[in-house]
Amino acid sequence: MAPRPLIGLTTSRPSEGYLQGFHGTPRHYAQAVAHVGGSPVLLPTLPELAEDFATRIDALLLTGGVDIHPRYYGQVPRRHLGEVDEERDAFESALYSAVRGLGKPVLGICRGMQLINVFEGGSLHQHLPEVASLWADHAQVGRAPTLGHTVEFVPDSRLGQAHPGTALVNSYHHQAVDVLAPGLRCTATAPDGATEAIEGEGLLGVQWHPELLFERHPHALGTFTAFMSLLK
Repeated sequence: MAPRPLIGLTTSRPSEGYLQGFHGTPRHYAQAVAHVGGSPVLLPTLPELAEDFATRIDALLLTGGVDIHPRYYGQVPRRHLGEVDEERDAFESALYSAVRGLGKPVLGICRGMQLINVFEGGSLHQHLPEVASLWADHAQVGRAPTLGHTVEFVPDSRLGQAHPGTALVNSYHHQAVDVLAPGLRCTATAPDGATEAIEGEGLLGVQWHPELLFERHPHALGTFTAFMSLLK
């Protein structure tokens, strides 16, 4: 039997308290990866090991978390910018560059999708309530597996082929793609037109959290099956 592909998962850490030195991520990411045939491994935030990690894994999953520092997309922090983790930003920038340099696939979820757009040369809305045209509830109160707004997929995309044309998703973010990076295409949108998914060569990103939904809502596995298809 062939070994399962090794999928690296980025991690986060509490900003305060006695667990501040802890590196981890919610177990749902690992469970979803395992469910579709991958072998998940957690990558601690160690910038000096980014290139080593990149050589050992077969693909990368950029997980959710705090805001990206706006300097990565040429802006200064605005009033409603949330918490940032500059060490994590630096690590994931180095890791992403190394993984992309080796031609390995990347999936970004929530913050992870925003990172892909930023690292490929795009920008973000720093705070969605300030964007009058984006009226949908992108920061729903109901916790998973509660579903929020719909997304509509582009039919000829990888994500579109792995999902129904329109699907209900969950939504827990106050930032989103503003300027789409060169080389990426928007492959799903919210009812207000917000970019909900992106794709590029070897790249997938979704703004929602399918790892929190797939056990109750099987259509959410489509994100992970589309990701694994990049390894074939």
